[in-house]
Amino acid sequence: MAYTANKPNAPDTRELRAKIPGWGVDLDPGMRPAAKKEVYDPASTGAHWEVPEQQIATFPRERSTEHREITPVFGTACPPKGLSGIIRRAAYRHWSEGQTMHWLALMFADRIDVLESLVVDLFRGKPDNFLAEWGIKAELTRHGFKSRFGRHRADTWRVPLDVLMLASSSLLVLGAGYVMVNGFKSMLAPPKRRWLFG
Repeated sequence: MAYTANKPNAPDTRELRAKIPGWGVDLDPGMRPAAKKEVYDPASTGAHWEVPEQQIATFPRERSTEHREITPVFGTACPPKGLSGIIRRAAYRHWSEGQTMHWLALMFADRIDVLESLVVDLFRGKPDNFLAEWGIKAELTRHGFKSRFGRHRADTWRVPLDVLMLASSSLLVLGAGYVMVNGFKSMLAPPKRRWLFG
């Protein structure tokens, strides 16, 4: 059974090493500095179960293709929602965790989630205050801008990229908002009369 200390149906290590290049490179305890501290003593942990009790899912959970069922314990802080949630579900449903596309889809979903949050905050009347969050006032009043030059600071070259990212994401949000508003207007507008002639 999965998620137990003794892995019953585990494949032979020689078979895995033959199939997967690089598998088992850390089997030799000499290759692992922390091996001396590893002690297998389940009784000392105070666990009163062999498999943790299954947590009840209050919303549909993603499950990797590598797992037969969802893990006994999982996080509930950020339930998938909106377009980003659809992309996340697709990433788990169609690609294994060993495929690059799985992680690229999840990263793309994170970026979409940021834009969705900006739009939601805007409609709630609490838009992000980028000037305060970026510390622009401190840059101008506390010698922040001056301290960037002549001191080999690593973040000096990141500032133009930050501005570019903020500008592009803001333009995307404004563009999406414009398209949505126009879409709602056309839905609510009365249909135009079409004359038979002319």
